[in-house]
Amino acid sequence: MLLGPALLGLSLLSPYPASATGPVLPQGTQTDAAYAASQAADHVTNVLATAGRTSCFRLEVTYTVNSGPAEGYSGMTPCPATGATTGEDTGAAGPYATQAGSNPGYPAATPMLVKGHSESDLRVDPTDPNHLIGASKWVVSPEGYNHLLGFYESYDGGHSWPVQGHIPGYEGWTDNTDPVGAFDTWGNYYSLLLPYQFFYDPDGSHDFTPGASQEPNPAVPSQVISVAVRPHGSTTATRWLSTHGGHPDYVATYDSIGNGPDKQWIAIDTNPGSPHLNRIYAMWVDFHSKTAVPYVAYADARPDGTHTDWSTPQVLPEPPSTPQGATYLLPHVAPDGTVYTTLTNSDPAHRFCCDTIFLDVSHDGGQTWSTVSTVQGNITPPPGEYANTTFRDGIEDTFTLGAQPVNGHYPLYVAYDDYSTGVVNVLLTASYDGGTTWSTPILANDNAAPVDEFQPNLTTAADGTVSVAFYDRRLACPAAGTPEATAAGLALDTANPKHPGAPYGAANYCVNTSIQFYDPTLTPIGHNIRLSAHSFDPQLDSPVESGNTFIGDYFGNTVGGTTDYTTSVSTYDDGTNPGHLQQQLVTSVQIPHK
Repeated sequence: MLLGPALLGLSLLSPYPASATGPVLPQGTQTDAAYAASQAADHVTNVLATAGRTSCFRLEVTYTVNSGPAEGYSGMTPCPATGATTGEDTGAAGPYATQAGSNPGYPAATPMLVKGHSESDLRVDPTDPNHLIGASKWVVSPEGYNHLLGFYESYDGGHSWPVQGHIPGYEGWTDNTDPVGAFDTWGNYYSLLLPYQFFYDPDGSHDFTPGASQEPNPAVPSQVISVAVRPHGSTTATRWLSTHGGHPDYVATYDSIGNGPDKQWIAIDTNPGSPHLNRIYAMWVDFHSKTAVPYVAYADARPDGTHTDWSTPQVLPEPPSTPQGATYLLPHVAPDGTVYTTLTNSDPAHRFCCDTIFLDVSHDGGQTWSTVSTVQGNITPPPGEYANTTFRDGIEDTFTLGAQPVNGHYPLYVAYDDYSTGVVNVLLTASYDGGTTWSTPILANDNAAPVDEFQPNLTTAADGTVSVAFYDRRLACPAAGTPEATAAGLALDTANPKHPGAPYGAANYCVNTSIQFYDPTLTPIGHNIRLSAHSFDPQLDSPVESGNTFIGDYFGNTVGGTTDYTTSVSTYDDGTNPGHLQQQLVTSVQIPHK
């Protein structure tokens, strides 16, 4: 679709000028009642993809604290005698290969039961729009923030998820975190992983001190960025490729104090017209001596699920005024092979006062990079904990691009959290000239009352339609004595220091998932749609890290054919989740058009 010069000019100048009271909301507000009814009106489907299955693995480090029954916690539980129902290797026969060099006392004596599924990512196979793979944390102890990454797979457009389990090959680390994946053009799925070691100090805190005498497993590096590949046509939970060159498929390794890799992301060039078709781009940040150093490496995928060696990691450029580095790297590849990524600086030198998002680009397959522009500066980030609850914020911005050119350029889109009004809103901006200039940000969430709307994720359809999905707190928690309150498990929520007593009817507390659609010029198509059929309580079964609870950094939003799919967290019991554990809620809705 080629848009005319007049339409392009309208976008660059922004048809929605900033008002005296803040960003413009093009579609206007809608009532809470209309929002609540939109889930049924727009024929949204919901599936708790990870509920009702028994998954187990032998973990490296155990943590036996049980904080339950408050907040739905139940501690760490051995795998049932009947074993897992997933067909995965639970480690019941003995330690996994990567656990062979563990110190005495490690790994766990027996497999443990997977309880919750925090964080979310979802991808559609380009060879088959009905084939989807999701990923999340596979949590065995939310009290100890103890988990590996797991996956769940659908072959029927998200209606059922028959194959799932932990991603094998990296069980020798304490945790394996931050789910993100991508398909190549042959239908092989690449999961970019962050395995890392720690042990528990007597007070329950995580100790990352490296050293052969104290690490749980000195036979593997302390922290790594690595890959596991699920070859096309795989139908069992164990069918993964996790080695390269005779060792785990490392992109980068870190084995010294003061280095902390985090927030990895992956993109694969699946564009037929690109000179770098099937090139894999891996990005991550190393928090080195409190400075966030952004890195990129690349390799080329092969039809059988293997790949070439990873390139030597290189540091991505930043504007000269950027203090103490940048994080949130979100690579995307345009149809001509140009690679873009946003980077976010949070100014830690000034107590994380304000975020700046900027854009980097590579025109030669990742060999060289340059900074294009500042997308937006002086953004007020969310607070450390969200109002009324104890869960912390996740990734604060999102980036995508359109596959249809607008006057010779592929449109670029960025959405981000903004707390300047005292609640979190989702703002959205676009560039139609390769990132040189950006439109005046508009407001995406259309709630009438001020509440938190947060953690957006952008994607685009083949025809250029843009969608931004996000977590939403506009609907009050269910009232006491109602079936909805029972199914939401609110009676378990009794230990939240910010809200004594169960949160019946509480405002700006329970969470839903929402989406807003736009045409390529960011003209809204209708109002926000409620994707989740039921509100959930974010306090329940929430992993605990450094005193904060957590629903995840990552949030899945992707397109298959004419359907938009999201995956996010829910603790609601639809009949398959009686423990009110964190599960992955997959939603689907037909992409609307003006």
